Amino acid sequence: MARAPLLQLSDISLTFGGEPLFAGLDLVIQPGDRVALVGRNGSGKSTLMKVMAGLVEPDTGARVLAPGTTVGYMDQHPEIAGFETLGDFAASSLDVGQEYRVEMVAEGLKFDPATPVSTASGGERRRAALAKLLAEAPELMLLDEPTNHLDIEAIGWLERQLMETRTAFVLISHDRAFLRALTRATLWIDRGAVRRQEKGFEAFEEWRDKVWEEEDQARHKLNRRIKAEARWAVEGISARRKRNQGRVRNLQALREQRAAMIRRQGAADMALESGQKSGKRVIEARHISKAFEGRPIVRDFSLRVLRGDRVAFVGPNGVGKTTLLKMLTGELAPDAGEVILGTNLSMAVFDQNRAQLDPDMTLWESLVGDKEMRVSGNADQVLVRGAPRHVVGYLKDFLFTEAQARAPVRSLSGGEKARLLLARIMAKESNLLVLDEPTNDLDIETLDLLQELLDEYGGTVLLVSHDRDFLDRIASTTIAMEGDGRATVYAGGWSDYQAQRSGTAAPEMPEASAPQAGRAKRSGSSGGAKSASPALPEGGLSFTERHRLEKLPALIERLEAEIARLEGLLSDPDLFSRAPVKFRKASEALAERQQKLAEAEHEWLALEEKATG
Repeated sequence: MARAPLLQLSDISLTFGGEPLFAGLDLVIQPGDRVALVGRNGSGKSTLMKVMAGLVEPDTGARVLAPGTTVGYMDQHPEIAGFETLGDFAASSLDVGQEYRVEMVAEGLKFDPATPVSTASGGERRRAALAKLLAEAPELMLLDEPTNHLDIEAIGWLERQLMETRTAFVLISHDRAFLRALTRATLWIDRGAVRRQEKGFEAFEEWRDKVWEEEDQARHKLNRRIKAEARWAVEGISARRKRNQGRVRNLQALREQRAAMIRRQGAADMALESGQKSGKRVIEARHISKAFEGRPIVRDFSLRVLRGDRVAFVGPNGVGKTTLLKMLTGELAPDAGEVILGTNLSMAVFDQNRAQLDPDMTLWESLVGDKEMRVSGNADQVLVRGAPRHVVGYLKDFLFTEAQARAPVRSLSGGEKARLLLARIMAKESNLLVLDEPTNDLDIETLDLLQELLDEYGGTVLLVSHDRDFLDRIASTTIAMEGDGRATVYAGGWSDYQAQRSGTAAPEMPEASAPQAGRAKRSGSSGGAKSASPALPEGGLSFTERHRLEKLPALIERLEAEIARLEGLLSDPDLFSRAPVKFRKASEALAERQQKLAEAEHEWLALEEKATG
């Protein structure tokens, strides 16, 4: 017997700003669905998800939710005003005694529930919104870019949670590896229409290209028919035309059909030029160390970066990737050691916080106001790699409309801000690109184009990213920052790093290789990275296990305190008769906490035994 769908949208139409976003849209989400929701930035993915969540009311159509079904939505920009801490927000919809769920999820997502809302960063707020959704455990989860602002370790934890759940979910993400691992069906938004394929994201690009090829063929055939009918209309005698008014009407119908065809939006017309060559040696770090407030960021680290290298930096949030990047580019001085920059360097920086963009400026002002792009005496043009361009025309290369050119930067989505920052960077010739989290919020097609440009770029690239697929495509060398000042150099991208880390200890690698060489060179010279061995820390524990062992005593203590509080509540002999629902919920919470305590104690004992050999 077929199961009733969890959610059904029928004949949905929605108009924003005078332009129809959707018209006649139908979709169904079934129990157990694992759906990728894909489409270009601005195509309406987030809006459609809000319609599915019941947060946006369509102009026409119906949203039908199965009786008793709960829907949870993770917003990219959660509203957390009125809450004292992130934990208060994340637990706001949970029953009494279920707050521990937030703490468990927070540990995996690596955020502190005690963080005051007033000081929380945008990334912390988004992690709290994700924790809220996972703790609520609804029958249908709607996840809008859940991996943004998560490090690779937290992304892996989330991936495992979603693999194990039986809950249906719809997922928007730019992270190919994440989508491939989790999805079994794909919803594709394209020019206001939503198509569904019963295959996961792995098969999406082949499907998309086939649809577009069929469209191109149909358009070509239609153009040939119109051409033939138009020739007949011009050459035919008036008498024949009078006898064949049906063909005249058919020509008009064909032209209307062609006009109704919505052409695909072209890809962004981005270009990247390396300009003047730098010296062969771009950066050399010799035995550098850095610590903040007694916490080591990097210790006795050496590295040589040569022209053309693609060097990626990976590691948990807060471990110091951006700090090391700033030391290598001369923005920040090390506490010990030295960094030598090569000759003829022309650097362009993509900053993860988008600090180069003033939210109160218009897009026009953001380009014209850049002194390196300004054309003297002309407020309508910008210098693009040495040649003047009209500012609107240049913005159109990055898929912005003329109307957006006069809009404030604050009105842009995350992906649009990333494209605007790329427009600024790509207007200038450079031979050293520093990209700190460039993949956040970009759609998959723009990521593809950026990857192609980086492949062809003649300069050197330093890259910080948590996108495993992007790292595999770009990096020729990976520097893994593993905490406690350890920075280890590995050949290749993310997958290569994982393979080497799980195998035997990697040899020292003082130089990153140029792309032409394919992988990092191995050398035993004195400039080598001191921490180039992936051997486990003392006691046989990995970094993650050691971190977990340090955290477990606090978790055990917290569970014991909550068990004591619940036992005190249940010791009231009149509670059952006075408040039976409260008694039942407290009893269930007590049983859950006791189970979690037993698991935590068992895990602590196993790790302690492993640590002591």
